[in-house]
Amino acid sequence: MKSPDETAIAILGWLAGEPELLSRFLALTGTEPASLRKAIGEPGFMGGLVAFLMDHEPTLIAFCTATQTAPEEVVGAHQAFSGPGNFEDV
Repeated sequence: MKSPDETAIAILGWLAGEPELLSRFLALTGTEPASLRKAIGEPGFMGGLVAFLMDHEPTLIAFCTATQTAPEEVVGAHQAFSGPGNFEDV
């Protein structure tokens, strides 16, 4: 099982091969392509990568299928970056 940081980095690596999705992520976050290297490792950016997948199930499933990552790993990373208490019981 990957750590939350490893999962976020895997998402970024996958997005690098998906130009339309990467452009969408950059537009949504306001991140400039030139600043990606600096942003890697910042908790807010890493959490944003994971949240990007969590906000769109087809993208989540595409990532999981392409990288053979269990969706539960992405959910776990999302919880780790979001912190406790940020999820309501349904």
